[in-house]
Amino acid sequence: MKLLVAESDPALGAFLQRGFDAENYAVDLTTNNEEAKCLAQQQSYDAAILDLNLTERNGFDVLRQVRTSRQELPILILSNQTRPEERVQALDLGADDLVLKPFAFSELSARVRALLRRGGRVPETVLHVDDLELNRVEHTVSRAGRKIVLTPKEFALLEHLIRNAGQAVTRAQILQHVWNLSSDSMTNVVDVYVNYLRKKVDSMSERKLIHTIRGVGYQLQAGKQSRDVAQHNQEQSVSVRAKSVSY
Repeated sequence: MKLLVAESDPALGAFLQRGFDAENYAVDLTTNNEEAKCLAQQQSYDAAILDLNLTERNGFDVLRQVRTSRQELPILILSNQTRPEERVQALDLGADDLVLKPFAFSELSARVRALLRRGGRVPETVLHVDDLELNRVEHTVSRAGRKIVLTPKEFALLEHLIRNAGQAVTRAQILQHVWNLSSDSMTNVVDVYVNYLRKKVDSMSERKLIHTIRGVGYQLQAGKQSRDVAQHNQEQSVSVRAKSVSY
């Protein structure tokens, strides 16, 4: 899941980013409401958290413009306003929920999950490929009923591969989406984490889902056996035929 967090207090914004990172969200953070408006209009987010006290422009104007341009986007408002009239105005302008400061992060996170579960707002809450299932809201993964425990980055990488199932995904695309790194970054982190995923997702199944596309990157695709398994099955078949002929 990808979140936009627009918070006027840099320390609180950093705290929120660390908290949501730990819960497997990809977070774009800004303290500027003009940037918040542009990001919301240009990027694809699963939800937005907007502070009404952003500088430079009235927070209500930002909320109004974001809602006008992104009618389907779940929006949660953070506010220190104690007047009911201003909270009502935020909801009337299109906010889906509102949390007053100060707040407990656990409650904020639960409210975000509730927004994402609401029908019709976020498609494909649960993603499937073959017998692999990934729940984007509950942050759970299982294969053939077997629970798989992933780190936040492993989860984000697997989600990206599933959302592009059947297509080759380049290392540069993965670096940008999962790590927010440029394609010229000198790192083998993608290959390392793909190996982590293979051990957790594919090692106990004959049908391998994660495949290397030589010279390009990786692909997640259902219904393929590993070369070793396929070769073993072929050898077994030949052996059976040979015995049949000998008798």
